[in-house]
This record gives sequence, structure tokens and C-alpha cells, in this order.
Amino acid sequence: MPASNAKPATPPRLTSLSHGGGCGCKIAPGVLSAILRRTPAFPVPPELMVGVETSDDAAVYRLNDTQALVATTDFFMPIVDDPEDFGAIAATNAISDIYAMGARPIMALALVGMPISILPEETIGAILRGGQAVCARAGIPVAGGHSIDSVEPIYGLAVLGLAHPDRIRRNADARDGDVLVLGKPLGVGVMSAALKKDLLSPDAYRLMIDTTTRLNTPGPNLAALPGVHAMTDVTGFGLLGHLLEMCRGSGLAARVDVGAVPLLAGVRHLAAAGVVTGASGRNWASYGTDVDLGGADALTRDLLTDPQTAGGLLVSCAPDAVPAVLGIFRADGFGEASVIGRLQTGTPRVTLE
Repeated sequence: MPASNAKPATPPRLTSLSHGGGCGCKIAPGVLSAILRRTPAFPVPPELMVGVETSDDAAVYRLNDTQALVATTDFFMPIVDDPEDFGAIAATNAISDIYAMGARPIMALALVGMPISILPEETIGAILRGGQAVCARAGIPVAGGHSIDSVEPIYGLAVLGLAHPDRIRRNADARDGDVLVLGKPLGVGVMSAALKKDLLSPDAYRLMIDTTTRLNTPGPNLAALPGVHAMTDVTGFGLLGHLLEMCRGSGLAARVDVGAVPLLAGVRHLAAAGVVTGASGRNWASYGTDVDLGGADALTRDLLTDPQTAGGLLVSCAPDAVPAVLGIFRADGFGEASVIGRLQTGTPRVTLE
């Protein structure tokens, strides 16, 4: 009889070990807000430029007149079965929050929780290698971290970055008349759901890996443009959820041109066949009362609430800054970056056109 801690002869699929994958694991925004409302307030030092007040992407602490420290953390369960791909996606997603604030990453710490009795050391090592490879592309070391034996596989990073205090771009500083630019196409959640159902073709899988491991490196250069007023990245709450955070923080309303929102190839077909995530429905239940669908159908709603993992930057900028914004995106390989809407005075909500 094998020992109780013997590993399976054939390692299981990583996605079979998690109840949710990627940023689809996030607590629904409505539930999260209710939890945070019950959290007692604490004294905020004047050096803390960005905290929890606007649901921003990272915390920011002013060190001096020319440097601000940006800190974030992100981790989740597997969104794919290949361990190196999982590690690379998780690392890309974590580092993205630094770029979304307009900062450059300087260092990362690994956050590792693995079912040691189930996964072989080779698999766990491959996950870590995937994350380290992305950090190397970002030009930062994995300088340490913490690991535990857990029921589900969990991997991510805590990341630190630096920026000039004047170039921090919060999600709450958008202005009336700003144009909205989205850096990456949507559809990662739909693709991950198709992967779990063995409905994702090899070409579609490669497309999914390409977008989820593409670092949002345009962030600091975008933040250097005077016409860029606010930024965030689109992750687990979907495009509509993260746009609503921008609207609420800035006290503005948004109008989105549905036809201009870029989608990954094949995603609309998969969604039309019913391949969507449960997180999409939870997202809509949390914030749908603040969205006017106009004539949009349920398929469009599912795509705009689709949870993105390592999604694109959402930029709010002055109309005359749009050519420079698109130029920075395209120079860095983000050819599908698109103008998708605008912001205006009004009650914070999103209207689809």
C-alpha cells in the first residue's frame, strides 16, 4: 500500500486543482466593497499618496520630492495547465499594477502556495521559472518571497516600483471630456473557460498566452504625457467594472462605443456558443445597476464583464493626446490599442452606444 503522502503517478491538470483560475478568482466587486466597508479606518500618513480610498491598482508612498514608492501584490490559482505558462501569466499580471500607476518595477517577491502531496517538484519549479522569466524581461529580480503547503496551487508576486510623484497616474484623476483608450483586446476569461472544456484550439491558446504574458510596459511613457490624466488596468472585474471604478473615483460618467472595443480573435464565437465564466455573471450582479446597456445584447454584456487576466491598460486622456497615446502603444507592440469611448460630467455610470 502506498504511503499516504505519495504523489499521483500522473500529475493532474493544474486547472483541475482550482475552483477558479486567473483573475476570475477575484472576490466579486460588490462583496469586496461590503467587506472593506466593515474594515476599521486607520491613521493615514501624509506621505501616503494613494491608499484604499479609490480602489486603485497599487499603494503609493512619497519618499522625497523626486521619488515615490509603488507597491502591489497579486496572486491566483491556475488559468492554464502548462506550469511555466501559469507562472509567466501570474507574474505579468502582478507587475501590471506597477505599470498602471505610471511607475517602473524594481523588485519582486514570490508568493507561493502549492499542494506538495499532489504536484511534483518539477511542476512547482516550472511555475517559478515562468515567473522568473517574466521578471527578467521586466528587468527586475525575484529577491525573495514566502511559500506554504496549500490545498490549491497559488502563485503570484508582491512587486515594488518607483516613479516621480508628479507622474503617478491614479484611476481617480480623469477629467470631463477625456477620451478612453484600451491597450489590449478582451476575451481572456472566455478563452480560459474554453480551455477547461477542451474547446480551445492550439492557435487560440498561443494567442491567449501572447496577450497574458505581454508586459504593460507603455505605462511609464504614457504617464509622462501631460495629456494623460488617469490609468488603470483591466483585470478581474472586466472592462465595465474597472471603468466604473474610474468613473466613481473621478466623479464622471462614461460612454463606450461597443463596436470599437477590441476582442481577441474567436472570442465572440466562443461566447455565442455559451462559453463564458461564472465570474462574468458575478461581476454583472455586482455593478450592473450602474450600466445602461442601451441596445446591447447579453453576449455583449458577457464580453464587457469578462474577467481579464493580465489585461490591458485603460487610459483616460485629453483628446489632443490621443495620437501620442496610440503611438506609444504601437511602438511597444500593442497594435490593437483602440479608442473606445469618452468621459463626461454626470452621475458615475457607464452607457453603451
